[in-house]
Amino acid sequence: MNNMKELSQVMFTNYPDCVGVQELAQMLGIKRTKTYELLKNGIIKSIKIGKDYKISKFNVIAYIMGGEQV
Repeated sequence: MNNMKELSQVMFTNYPDCVGVQELAQMLGIKRTKTYELLKNGIIKSIKIGKDYKISKFNVIAYIMGGEQV
């Protein structure tokens, strides 16, 4: 977990701590359809507020690094 905290200070520094679908797609370099697939299948943990998904930057980094998401 401590390693993830350090990574969050150097990775995706131009993004807020909580991102939406469009930002997630940019961060991962994937299309919007694939992004929704990752979210709907729970591969990247998120919360849904109305029609919008909110994803913690920590979970994006954890997904990339193969670590545990919160």
